Amino acid sequence: MMDATVRPLRIPPEMAIYAEKHDIFHLVQTLVRNLMVDKPEDPIQHLINFLKRDSVVPRIILIGPPASGKRTIAKKLCEHIQAIHITFSDILKDDSDLSRAAQQYQDKKQKIPKDHWRQLIQQRLSKPDCLRRGWVLEAIPKTQEEALCLQEAGISPDHVVMLEAPDVILIERSSGKRIDPVTGDVYHVTFMWPESEEVAQRLETPSTPSAADLMARKLQKFHTEAHALKRTYHSCLKIINADQPHVDVFSQVLNYVCTPLHSASPYTPRILLFGPPGSGKSVQAKLIAQKYGIVNICCGELLKAASADESHMGELIKPYLESEQQVPSSIVLRILTERLSRMDCTTRGWVLHDFPQDVEQAEELQESNYIPNRVFFLEMTDDIAIERVTLRGVDPLLENGEKELVNLYHSIYKPAPSPEVQSRLRFNPRHSEAQLLNRLKEYWSHAAGLQAFYPQAVYINADQDPHTVFESLESRLVGRLPRVLSY
Repeated sequence: MMDATVRPLRIPPEMAIYAEKHDIFHLVQTLVRNLMVDKPEDPIQHLINFLKRDSVVPRIILIGPPASGKRTIAKKLCEHIQAIHITFSDILKDDSDLSRAAQQYQDKKQKIPKDHWRQLIQQRLSKPDCLRRGWVLEAIPKTQEEALCLQEAGISPDHVVMLEAPDVILIERSSGKRIDPVTGDVYHVTFMWPESEEVAQRLETPSTPSAADLMARKLQKFHTEAHALKRTYHSCLKIINADQPHVDVFSQVLNYVCTPLHSASPYTPRILLFGPPGSGKSVQAKLIAQKYGIVNICCGELLKAASADESHMGELIKPYLESEQQVPSSIVLRILTERLSRMDCTTRGWVLHDFPQDVEQAEELQESNYIPNRVFFLEMTDDIAIERVTLRGVDPLLENGEKELVNLYHSIYKPAPSPEVQSRLRFNPRHSEAQLLNRLKEYWSHAAGLQAFYPQAVYINADQDPHTVFESLESRLVGRLPRVLSY
């Protein structure tokens, strides 16, 4: 019995509902991440400015082998989403001590020190245009070492796109590459010739044309690092086939960077299971609770436990249960909401079945702010329900003769192992066909109203193996509800 002097910790349900409705957890994560990446001199004003933005600021990395079309896609993407296009050669042109020092390393054909390289990237991304409009890094990073260096600096992209194409195609592209000296746009004599004759007239062959062997070495260098880069960015990486018209490549890139982001913010399942008698609500609730650590709450079992308690509430409901009368909704709701408010339900989530049983109870549950974020209706015909329920029997004896209701059998699905066991099976009066038909009639009288009350509910065919049903449920449990991403 619970110690009457110890009150269970109660967390108001409004906290979780409000936080999830307004995506507070994700917002806090985003704010902290932006502070770590941008490192503004005035953090408070920076956060205020961030919250005033109308849309998400893109942070995109576009990588791929030579001649895969990175420059073309990056420029077109930045024009479309109004982000800042950044290449390492552009960074070296900045009028800063860091850029001039880096250029000196390059002039001497020396590798730029890692810390210096990181500071260069940080300096560029911390400028107001990048903070305000976001950025697309083209061909940055080139190696896993550089990628890890960015991570250490807190530079974390939302989307990483890697373009891929067969080496033979890339070598062919490289040999036909032409560059517009005015705009820096890249064209190709076969795959992408400019529509403007004026532009076509001024195109130039790259000053250091890549011979086949030089291109092959560059490709080999990329392939050496590609696998490690994929591992580093696996959680936000999209690989896109670049061996197709550039308009199709761009369409796929744009579609991906506009895809709602996966949020790592806490997600507390609050699940309702509906279904006629025999549909397997108890079995599915048990499987869900066991796998995901969710609190399994059967309203009927909750009332029985409360009745066994010597509390005032237990004394109130005991007469109803003993006479097999329906416990008033007001009493059921008091017991249920007290249970749902405990720390385990608040932090781990819950799966509830056998309540609500009608629209009035659903409205009362909603008004109490215990609002489910997943609702399932397990569907089956009355004929199947009758077959499942009426043929159940329980063996009241263990092998040693001790009495304990443990062995459940079914005339079709799990027959008794011997005539002796069959002869001593006990059948629950509630499982008689007459009583079951009444319960089915009661369920269907409220089903349409409950389905209308929960329009986002998912319907599962319950006339399947329990584990098949569970897989259908699970596939709709593990995914977060999508967020809207707007550029």
